[in-house]
Amino acid sequence: MILSNLQKIRLQIQESARKCGRDPAAIRLVAVSKKCPASSLQEAMEAGQFLFGENYIQEAVQKKGETGDVALFHFIGHLQSNKVRPAAQTFQMIETIDRFKLAVGLDKELKLQGRNMDILVQVNIGREAQKSGVLPEDTEKLLTRILPLSSLRIRGLMTIPPLAQDPEQTRPHFRALRLLAEEMQKKKYFFDNSHVELSMGMSSDYAIAIEEGATLIRVGTAIFGDRPEN
Repeated sequence: MILSNLQKIRLQIQESARKCGRDPAAIRLVAVSKKCPASSLQEAMEAGQFLFGENYIQEAVQKKGETGDVALFHFIGHLQSNKVRPAAQTFQMIETIDRFKLAVGLDKELKLQGRNMDILVQVNIGREAQKSGVLPEDTEKLLTRILPLSSLRIRGLMTIPPLAQDPEQTRPHFRALRLLAEEMQKKKYFFDNSHVELSMGMSSDYAIAIEEGATLIRVGTAIFGDRPEN
C-alpha cells in the first residue's frame, strides 16, 4: 500500500509541477509519519522515501534509533522550549520556529553540540487563535531577531492554513505565504535567498500548494492511511 501510494503522489507532484511550469525536482515530499511504526518507515524507505516529518519529540527519537542514519527527519509539531536539546540532536530541520525565545534556546543548544541547523519560520497565515505561528505582519520582526543567531539557518517559511472542505479554498493562504516569502527574500532575510523553502500543503491540498510555489509538501494520510488522533 505504501509503495503504491508513494507512486501516485510522485506522479501527482510531477503533473502539478508541469501544469504550472515548475521543475518537479524542486519539490520535496515530507512523509508525515507521526503515530506510524518504524516498520512503515522502513517500507517507505524501500520505496525510495527517506525524508519524514514528525510531530512528537520522543516518538522521533525512537524512530531515528530504529531506522539508523538513513532516514532524515523534519520536526513539524509545536516545539516546547524544554525540548530543544533532543530536537537539536534528532532533526535535520525544525519547520515550526515561531517565537524568538525558542530560537535562542535552540541556537544555544546547537552551539553546545557544535552544529548548525536549518529552520523555517511558521506563519499563522489564517490568523487562527488555536494555531501556532507568528502573524504575517510580525514575521519580519522575528526574522530580524533570529538572523544574528549563527547556528540557525533560516531557509524559508511554513504554514498550516485553515481547514477547508474544498481544497481550492486554501489557495489564497498559500499564495499569501509565497508573497510574504518573496517580500522577505528581497530584504535578504534567508540563509540562501536564491532558493527559499516554502513548506505548505498536505494530503488534501498539496497539488494546489505546488501550483502556488511549495517546495516542501507534508503528506501523511495519503501515504500511510488514517491513524488514531490520540
